[in-house]
Amino acid sequence: MTTMTGLATDGIIGHGAVLASLEREAGEPSHSYLFVGPSNVGKATVALVFAAALVSISERSRSRVMRHVHPDVSVVGPEGRAMLGVDQARQAISGASLRPVESDRKVTIFDDASLMTEAAANALLKTLEEPPARTVFVLVAESEDDLPATVVSRCRVIRFGRVPETEVSAALVAMGVEVERAAMTARIAGGSPGLALDLVSDRGVGDFRRRWLGVPTKVTSRPGDGFRLADEMLEAHRPLLDAVKERRRKEIDEIEARGYPVPKALVDRHDRALKRTGNALVVTGLEMLASWYLDSASAQYGGPLRNPDLKPTELARMAPGHAVRCAEFVMDAAVQLRRNQRPRLVLAWLFTSLGGET
Repeated sequence: MTTMTGLATDGIIGHGAVLASLEREAGEPSHSYLFVGPSNVGKATVALVFAAALVSISERSRSRVMRHVHPDVSVVGPEGRAMLGVDQARQAISGASLRPVESDRKVTIFDDASLMTEAAANALLKTLEEPPARTVFVLVAESEDDLPATVVSRCRVIRFGRVPETEVSAALVAMGVEVERAAMTARIAGGSPGLALDLVSDRGVGDFRRRWLGVPTKVTSRPGDGFRLADEMLEAHRPLLDAVKERRRKEIDEIEARGYPVPKALVDRHDRALKRTGNALVVTGLEMLASWYLDSASAQYGGPLRNPDLKPTELARMAPGHAVRCAEFVMDAAVQLRRNQRPRLVLAWLFTSLGGET
């Protein structure tokens, strides 16, 4: 049985070098891969596209892979729980040892592998040491540090970076998005094509940016004000998240309209993606806030600006040294969020700290 080894990359924004590398490997793949990179850059989508190239014998079978209904491709995720447990890992490993149904090989994708428990990782390690001959494993995570070094060492690591803003913007324009809106969405997405696609249909992206860039005029040193502002900024994300939910709902509706069943794995993946998008929006907001403080320092020394539409009088409201310290506070908060700290507490601490610097 011969598979179609070409990657169907339509709709994927960026990652040209990664896609070219996977295209070359599709004929003779390694037994295990680890896709690592920031949230919402397209790792999970590329994993499905790669899986489709490995098992598909027709365009119809490619479509079934992308809809999570191909018998030789399994996608394993936390299923709404906080972690990906050992029972799920063992079940996936057991399925991977079976003979392929339609293709020459099977593919097992561990989505959100960063959430794998230590016991699950150890169970998977034993399989990676002696992998089934016909199975390819693909682990998707944000960092190599999220998994035991012994697991990482047995995988071919594929690194995904943020996609340049100009590339994201150009892709949106090619899809029919007006130039100004595409540029704004790409800027807010911060190099994450998935986030850009989620946000491009929502008219609230401009308001989202304005509210985050307006934070420096609202911060005080009073803790109560910090919590109130934290709640206000988290509420500002709601319209964008509602737009993401609507986009996901339309995808489900399109599958149902074509008479196909909606697999639970796809619904679970959408739920996880929504949570990641919520976290990504907070980090994106923090990056925009940091850019305000860096612009404040740069403007007073005649340097370039990330936000040229900001008024010089606003940027000169604090000394350059204070502005740089504030930018450091903001990026510190982003690191805390990436360590799964609670967003409301992190933002309240940040806004109170910034208030003490003004």
